[in-house]
Amino acid sequence: MKGVMRFGKKGKLSPRYVGPYRILKRIDKVAYELELPANLAVVHPVFHISLLKKCVGDPASVVPLETVVVKDSHSYEDVPVQILDRQVRRLRNKEVASIKVWWKSQSVEGATWEAEAAIKAKYPHLFPSNSTPA
Repeated sequence: MKGVMRFGKKGKLSPRYVGPYRILKRIDKVAYELELPANLAVVHPVFHISLLKKCVGDPASVVPLETVVVKDSHSYEDVPVQILDRQVRRLRNKEVASIKVWWKSQSVEGATWEAEAAIKAKYPHLFPSNSTPA
């Protein structure tokens, strides 16, 4: 089994959970057959119950599909709505400016801290032209 790639990923950062999949049928008291997508066709669809994790949906975390534009590659680009906060972290010999960004498909609680330089380069319209960094 050494060097075998499971679910298309190998290494330290391989995913622990592959995703929520529907249970097709119960094979035994401790085995279930899952409905896997086409890209996981090389994986046997029957799993022991100890390998499964219960998926409980949270209605508050559901994003309306009208607000998300999905590309042909099954991906979407999330655009920032507003900058909520700014902070400068002091490291040993440099300072790193971070901003808290509110994204369009997330709630305010889902805002993330991002590097100010990266966001300013990609989305300059969020920054007023006459402001200077503190």
